[in-house]
Amino acid sequence: MNLNRKVSEKILFEKLHIATIIKPLEANDGLSFYTNDDNYIQVGIWKYPNGKRLETHYHNTFTRESMKTNETVYVVKGKLKCNLYLENGTFISSHTINEGELIVQFNGAHEYFIEEDSIIIETKNGPYFGPEKDRTRI
Repeated sequence: MNLNRKVSEKILFEKLHIATIIKPLEANDGLSFYTNDDNYIQVGIWKYPNGKRLETHYHNTFTRESMKTNETVYVVKGKLKCNLYLENGTFISSHTINEGELIVQFNGAHEYFIEEDSIIIETKNGPYFGPEKDRTRI
């Protein structure tokens, strides 16, 4: 097992954490989280052998406050290009997200170009207030 393989890549602009690209198929054994505890969305990878039991549990109810929406895009099949920008429209960088990879976006703006026939899963924290209130196009 190669413990030095790159499972995740943080994209920073100055000190602002814009996004993280995660490659689940490169994960080490066990449970690993690739987001910080204070991020509005949490992403971890489980890599366990057949027969592993994760004990029965539930998550406690308490108030959590989110001031912005974070978005995760996972490419099940195909490929996409994700361009990242600051909220003022300044271009930061471009990234190809391949089949079996995901990008978690924490800050800034983004656009996508589907580069192959694709199946993609998007998740984000809610509640969702609709396109007029929840997002700004630049």
